[in-house]
Amino acid sequence: MPTRAFRVAYDGTGYYGFQRQPDVLTVEDAIFDALRGLEVLAPDADKPDGYAAAGRTDAGVSALAQTVALEVPEWLTPRAFNAELPADIRAWAAADAADDFHATHHAAGRTYTYHLYAPPEPAAPVGSIDTSNATERAVDDGRFRAACEALSGSHDYHNLTPDDHNTERAPMLEATRDGDYLVVTVAASGFARELVRRLVSLARDVGTGAEPLAKIDRTLDPDPLPGHEGIAPAPPEPLVLAAVDYPDLEFAVDEDAAASARAIFERRRIDRRTGARVAGQIADGVR
Repeated sequence: MPTRAFRVAYDGTGYYGFQRQPDVLTVEDAIFDALRGLEVLAPDADKPDGYAAAGRTDAGVSALAQTVALEVPEWLTPRAFNAELPADIRAWAAADAADDFHATHHAAGRTYTYHLYAPPEPAAPVGSIDTSNATERAVDDGRFRAACEALSGSHDYHNLTPDDHNTERAPMLEATRDGDYLVVTVAASGFARELVRRLVSLARDVGTGAEPLAKIDRTLDPDPLPGHEGIAPAPPEPLVLAAVDYPDLEFAVDEDAAASARAIFERRRIDRRTGARVAGQIADGVR
């Protein structure tokens, strides 16, 4: 059977990451279940022939362009794939690939986007009670962008990942102001575990003045940071795998599948805006 690569978008908030794990629901579980439902994957098979994915997103992380490749029958289009996938996982484009194509190893670059809530002025405290949980420190865009520049380039990021090997990477960070949010774009050929979220966390600490810019030099130093100086990862939910580059593939958008994806995720956007209004009424009314 031919090898085909699929672009897959998903809302990761209801999953324990992309890669299969024992006893918890992952995006990969849902993909394999869909393939079994379509009788592309045998009930007792571990995984499809030729299968690989572009990356392993963490629990709570979403994707626009996760890419999975496998051997499939000609009729398996993104639209057909979606017939068995859950609504929060949508295939929307596909490309035929060479028999030796590997979605992980042949990716030339990956781009993540982080939607960081970072108001340029301190957020007003809830009601009349000022607590550390109710007030956000203001982020200075100039300091934040200086942190992004200092964190970009080729370095050993051993202090910004739980990985203990293959920690030399070359990410490039950029930040764009969008109202109360900084949209942080991080691009590289590959990433160590939790690296993007820890990069964002450290840049935010510098941007708020909680840490000096010199903390970045110390973090990129060969010596390990002591535990109390470690950089915790930023929350996973604002992170999106936005793009994966394959120079030799030409993806064709399946218009029906793409329309389905847009409709489903637009509905989710409305539902979450409504949820935010409800939470806002409660927050404003508890006093």
